[in-house]
Amino acid sequence: MEISTALWSFALVVGLLTLTPGLDTALVLRTAALGRRRQAWGVVLGIQTGTLIWGTLTSAGVTALLTASQLAYEVLRWAGAAYLVWMGVGMLRARGGAAAPEEGPVGGGLRYGWRRGTLTNLLNPKVGVFYVAVLPQFIPAAAPHFAAGVALTCVHVVEGLLWSAVLVGFARVLRGWLRRPAARRVLDRVTGVVVVGFGLRLAASQ
Repeated sequence: MEISTALWSFALVVGLLTLTPGLDTALVLRTAALGRRRQAWGVVLGIQTGTLIWGTLTSAGVTALLTASQLAYEVLRWAGAAYLVWMGVGMLRARGGAAAPEEGPVGGGLRYGWRRGTLTNLLNPKVGVFYVAVLPQFIPAAAPHFAAGVALTCVHVVEGLLWSAVLVGFARVLRGWLRRPAARRVLDRVTGVVVVGFGLRLAASQ
């Protein structure tokens, strides 16, 4: 497989994954819709930071430990589940769109968003397992393994940034409706339930 063919094939696979609604989509939409534009972009950059780290570690062979060590996977799985439940409960407890304690000031906080996005991504062992299972299949045999793996990961990061820009732009349409405290509470409740659901599903997964 040529490197150009590998790039296009991998772009198609991770592009479909990026477009599939999930936890990342919910976090970006919710943060941007509440008018926290800087914080929303922090979440976006954090998620992509986590993706880049997973891809780099996989290219270096480090994340193979997740499939080789049941203990390592379980520790990361329970840490990720606990973090998601804690974050979701914080959203459920928010009043009228006020920031949950871990969010920082309303309307700001690039670093708060970055921390949230990074932790959400890195504490999900399924992302690591996905990269261990999928990434090596797209690395040409004749190409330098590490460099090719990082290049493929960068394709995923670029697609994630582009799709997130669309989500942030779409969220601006909802801002007029979300000026009402009741509407903000509804968004927080819905997103909180989704995040807690992801955490419980991660905890129950094998």
